[in-house]
Amino acid sequence: MILKYIFDRAMAFIGLLILWPVLLVVAILIKVKMPGGPVIFKQKRVGRDGKLFTMYKFRSMTVGHGGSSVSVAGESRITPLGAKLRHYKLDELPELWNVLIGDMSFVGPRPDVPGYADQLKGADRDVLKLRPGITGPASLKYRDEEDLLAGKEDPQKYNDEVIFPDKVRINLYYLHHYSFLKDIEMIFCTVLGRRMKYDNEII
Repeated sequence: MILKYIFDRAMAFIGLLILWPVLLVVAILIKVKMPGGPVIFKQKRVGRDGKLFTMYKFRSMTVGHGGSSVSVAGESRITPLGAKLRHYKLDELPELWNVLIGDMSFVGPRPDVPGYADQLKGADRDVLKLRPGITGPASLKYRDEEDLLAGKEDPQKYNDEVIFPDKVRINLYYLHHYSFLKDIEMIFCTVLGRRMKYDNEII
């Protein structure tokens, strides 16, 4: 995956150079529309080989909201501006820094909070061989995850018993059938909001 490693760092650097005006505008909007808290949300996530790293995102929730680690569309802790940032994935832009410094990749499993990776057993732990990604096959399949969970009686239970195991399955397939061309296709599908065929399913 040397090509992937070089691509990640080069494109993250170029992305930060090109998108800095967007980053600046979003930061100003957060300061104006969501005062009383930081612009950047920092959280410890589980990275490659199970090591913790600090992930950076634009803040989309109220300060000191507490609550579940599972986000549901329409919940009160997500601000109106935050909902828009999350819908257009603008809250993810600071993760370009994580990619540049090697904590993340453009494509891979989404980095989980501590607690979920601890549940992985046996061969499922092979998922931790991958650098977590901004996007990936599981992210594409569950791009509407917050809306999906909003329709469930017990979102946390549905996430833990249905979505999380399915994400592990998809990410294991990604690990064992890696393709740089598929990475590029996933990036384009993420940016353009399109679906693609992957492992005999549409994601």
